[in-house]
Formats: sequence, structure tokens, C-alpha cells
Amino acid sequence: MPESSSQFTKPARFTDEFERLITTISELAQGSESEHLWPAEAWESLKQAGVLGWNVPLEFGGTDLNSVEMTYGYIRLAEACLTTTFVLTQFNAACQRINWSEDRNLKTNVFNELVSGGKFATVGISHLTTSRQHISKPTVTATKTSAGWLLDGFVPWVTGAVHADYIVTGGVCEDGTQILGLVSTDFQGVEPQPPIDMLAMTGSQTGAVKLNQVTIPDENLIAGPVEKVMKRPDGQGGAGSLTTSALALGVARRAISKLKEEAEKRPDLLEIFNPLQAEYQGIFDEMFDTLAAGTLNGSISEKIRERSNSLVLRASQALLAAVKGAGFVKGHPAERAIREAMFFLVWSCPQPVVQANMREFACVLD
Repeated sequence: MPESSSQFTKPARFTDEFERLITTISELAQGSESEHLWPAEAWESLKQAGVLGWNVPLEFGGTDLNSVEMTYGYIRLAEACLTTTFVLTQFNAACQRINWSEDRNLKTNVFNELVSGGKFATVGISHLTTSRQHISKPTVTATKTSAGWLLDGFVPWVTGAVHADYIVTGGVCEDGTQILGLVSTDFQGVEPQPPIDMLAMTGSQTGAVKLNQVTIPDENLIAGPVEKVMKRPDGQGGAGSLTTSALALGVARRAISKLKEEAEKRPDLLEIFNPLQAEYQGIFDEMFDTLAAGTLNGSISEKIRERSNSLVLRASQALLAAVKGAGFVKGHPAERAIREAMFFLVWSCPQPVVQANMREFACVLD
């Protein structure tokens, strides 16, 4: 489904080689078993294509994609395989936060390992932003010691925890400020827990990590202690950013493409396909026009997320209805798309977006 926008031109770096990568990852994602297994082959394909350097500065061996390039790449990769792309977003989130460090030696060494694919990094930061903020006692505490910082507690959501060499995570100090640090999983006291069997994307191997009195050296401190350590002036990659909207749009694009295939056999489905395709295009255009204009803010981001969530939910259900009983069988693209669509109701979803989606479910009109 080629996009056309008055402001959008496909970034030059996304050549035929990238299209071949999309085909490869899509083929690897076929079948019900694929979403229960860690996407090792797909990750190797990303490494060979240089994708692991997307969010690493040029000076440290990366390719340092801009926001337009990154967003477009996420849409296309999520269309091919949401599990693989979700793992990539967590890897990129780790790279982004590692780059916040002022320790150049740390960044040089770690980025070399990550860009080459020699090591894997992920994040465990939801407890510092949206998850479990209602609990009075911090999920992870942070205490300054002569040896560095002592982290103790339970990190609830860490994608690829059992595969990680590094986890970017943090804790809350006694005075309520927060720190963010780079934890090597071979540090004493780091205990990844068994992955969670989720509604979808179990292959992302997402699970909790126990930090039992884990000491991280001062040079591994990325930021803090400050209030709300995850608040950064660049505004990229946090809860409600365009990353989640891009992935939702990618899954919606896949469902709509499958619906188009059905419409080619049943012309009556065109009255369903056409408006969904037009809606996809409208969100796509708004997303990239906003990025090109440099006018993205929290309010616009939430509106795009709300529309993307709504579209992926409805497009996947429309596909199921179109393919009938075949789509109700485990492993069918419609069945998988519906379960994957549910993910966007819970992943880094700001409360106003959740509320808007629920109001739509309940047919509450503004």
C-alpha cells in the first residue's frame, strides 16, 4: 500500500535492501509458533542490515536516524512482525538512554557491543513512569554508597530480560528523586524471572527482573538523582510518543492489506476496505506532516495515538469478520492481528488515550 502525502517522501535510506529485509522478517513471522519463540533469526537479519545502529550516534558507530526515518522504519517493520519490532523499540530505548550518559568511555564501549550485535540491551523503566506509580513504596529503591548506587527491588516489565546483557533501569531515592543507570546482567544480585505468557507477542520474552542489593558503579549512572528522571527535553521515546502509534499503524496496515486481498475476491468488501485505507492514510499523513513541521507536542501525540489505537482495533476486527470462521483459528493473520491490537491498549498508553478508547467502546459521544 504505497503512501502519498503532500509532505512525505520515503527516506532515501529505505532502499530495495530494506524491502528485502521486510520480506524476510515477514516470512519468519508466519505461523503460530513464531510468536512464542525469541526472534533470533529476525534479530540476526536486523543486525546484518545495520538496523541495530538506528538509534546510536554516528560518532559511536551508529546511523542516528531522525524522527521521520525512525517512524517510517517502525511502521514497516511492525507490519512485518510486531514481536521483532517491539524488541527493537526496547533496544533502541536503551540506546537512547545510554546516550544521555556523560561518560564517553562508557558510551564508546557499550555502543560498540550493541551496534555490532555482540550484546543486547533493553529497558526496565515502566516503574519510573506509568506502571505501579500508585503504590506508596517504590518498586525499586536507590541508595548512594561509597561503591556507587545500590538498587533493590522488582522491575516489573523487561522485554528480553533473559537474553539481555544490559538493562537500563533505575530506582527511587529516599527523598523521592530518581536515578537511571546501566545494569549489567552479570552484576551480583540481578535475577531475570521466567518470561510471561502474554495474550500476544510472548516471543518478546518479557518478564520481571529482581534486583537483590545490586551495586552499579558511578560510571554506570546515566541520570539523576532528580525528580522524574525519565523527563527529557528531547521528548523522544517516552510514554505516548509516536513510537507506539507507528507500531499500531504498522499492524493496522497489515490488517488492511489482508482485507484488500479479500476485497479482490469479494468486491462487496470494498466499501469496508476503502474507508479504512483512507483513514490509515490520513493518520499517516498527519504523523509525517507533523514531524516534518517540527510541531509535535504531547497533545498532538495523544490524538495520533488515540486514532491509531482505534484504527488497529477496528481494522483487525473487520478482517476477522471478512474471513469468517477461518480467521477464528489459532495462527490465522486475522486472529493474530486482533490479539496484537489489544497490546496498544496497555503499552505506554497515556490515561487520556485509554479514556478516549473506552469512550469509543461505550459509544460515548463528545
